[in-house]
Amino acid sequence: MRTTRIVSDSASDLLSLQTVDFAYAPMKIITAEREFVDDPSLDVGAMTEMLEHYKGRSQSSCPNPNDWLSAFGDAEDIYCVTITSGLSGSYNSACAAKQLYEAAHPGRRVCVVDSLSAGPEITLMVRKLEEFVRAGMEFDAVCAAIAEYKKNTGLIFMLKCLNNFANNGRVSPLVAKLVGIAGICIAGRASAEGTLDPTHKCRGEAHALNTLLSDLMTLGLRRGRVSIGHCLNADAAERFREKLLSAFEGIEVEIHELRGLCSFYAEKGGMLVGFEKM
Repeated sequence: MRTTRIVSDSASDLLSLQTVDFAYAPMKIITAEREFVDDPSLDVGAMTEMLEHYKGRSQSSCPNPNDWLSAFGDAEDIYCVTITSGLSGSYNSACAAKQLYEAAHPGRRVCVVDSLSAGPEITLMVRKLEEFVRAGMEFDAVCAAIAEYKKNTGLIFMLKCLNNFANNGRVSPLVAKLVGIAGICIAGRASAEGTLDPTHKCRGEAHALNTLLSDLMTLGLRRGRVSIGHCLNADAAERFREKLLSAFEGIEVEIHELRGLCSFYAEKGGMLVGFEKM
């Protein structure tokens, strides 16, 4: 029996799996004042609170190839899922680690998947990989099956704050300030190219949640799984779960707290929703 491990960067928000060996390569959040490593010791609430009042430049840093090699461990078959290459160099770094690992260990195999997404959509992919491995599927079959599965998942999001996007130069400070002052929530989705695109400006959280529900209907959710990740906004996540269960029959909905990297981008009050289109 070949040893198997599933690996992701910390954008998956997962620390372990129930039935398959799992490891992750931590991302980092860097400011001029301090550095946060997205590992189990990170106090996400304290990090979010500090960044909420921080005015300097901030950015995220992806795992380097050595970080990935450490996460690969000594497994013979490795399935690796990364945050979208549209936002991070994590995928390229994992591919470099794959080449090094397979060259150093002939006969071992690494499958690297660019999620083209973040957070809860990666969570769904990793848990689907766990199902495939538990079912005893062969390596090539798993690689093909997860590539097909990825075509039938999606991500939508709600943001209540854009301070970190402004601090790392992704949006103008003026836009970020207007969102905060006017009570506007930004709703959007992950594109097919792996970018996170805002699609709606919503007046208030209730409007934003209704917009997300409408988007899920349009994007193809029918009976599948939904994974809701939130940054210090359990109330909104639970209200959205109730909306989903009322609108769709036979779906499975889980809620979790976002870890460090996803909280950095979602910011306080934000919510990411991964879903299956089926």
